[in-house]
Amino acid sequence: MKNKKGLALLASLLILGFLPAAGGQKSKDQVGYRDTIVVSPEETRDNVVTFGGDIIVEGKVRKSVLAVGGTITVSGEIGDSVVGIGARISLKSTAVVKGDLVGLGGTLEKEPGFRVDGDTVYFKGSDISSKIVKEGVKGILSFSLLPIILIFKLINIFIWFLLVLLVASLLPKQVTLASDQVRKSFWPTFATGLVAIILFTFCVIVSAFLCLLLIGIPILLALMLAGLVIKIFGKVALFYFFGESLSRAFHGQKVSPLGAAMLGLLFLSFIGFIPVLGFLVSFVLSILGWGAAIRTKFGTTENWFKRPTQPQ
Repeated sequence: MKNKKGLALLASLLILGFLPAAGGQKSKDQVGYRDTIVVSPEETRDNVVTFGGDIIVEGKVRKSVLAVGGTITVSGEIGDSVVGIGARISLKSTAVVKGDLVGLGGTLEKEPGFRVDGDTVYFKGSDISSKIVKEGVKGILSFSLLPIILIFKLINIFIWFLLVLLVASLLPKQVTLASDQVRKSFWPTFATGLVAIILFTFCVIVSAFLCLLLIGIPILLALMLAGLVIKIFGKVALFYFFGESLSRAFHGQKVSPLGAAMLGLLFLSFIGFIPVLGFLVSFVLSILGWGAAIRTKFGTTENWFKRPTQPQ
């Protein structure tokens, strides 16, 4: 039964996590931030998502409802799943949920007469905390907390979707050039990334100590910003590398930088769910991403460190 609940949670979140993909938000999807979204009795929506706001469903939502914080109040019909993360979920007597009901933290209120056709997975915040306190590392790694790990992984995928959409759309040539250098100069790129990460870590440690003298604070902030930019660009270049390679292998043709990057993201994200292997792949990709970004100067040159040829 626990396996079934975990799979139900994964399936429902995958639907919501991929909502704002490359094709853009559909006309009948609605995403809000700290506002109230009302689906009136005569209204029909595909997906409804809010961050810190309220969702009131009196009509019909064909697919899923997700709230991070805020509230979900259902008196109408949900065609798939209801997912609340730190949210108050209230099911009225007329509520119909044809998929799964998932709540992590927050509260769950149910009036007699409601209907949930799928599984109900609900963890109180106090239950999660006590589990960690009582069982320590074993409690964190126990299967009952695996949905939380899946939550973080899927939110991470969602964020990378947005970053890929932004970077691959604005810098397609740079992403393509950086990706090509991974194929042409794999080991030099890997070595560049490894050395860069070691030096970056050393600089962060030094600046952290300098924070005691206040002068290290702006240095540390600048390092964090630089590291974030390098990581984002390098990772998107690697997504394109794997996506373009898969496209050629199965279809024998190239796809757009955005399409290839999205395909690579999906492929590597699924690998990331594999224990141990996912961690090792992520570690190697981080090194390669840093190497690709720095060696190509963010996709503007083939080899930043190559000495210019002297004119004869």
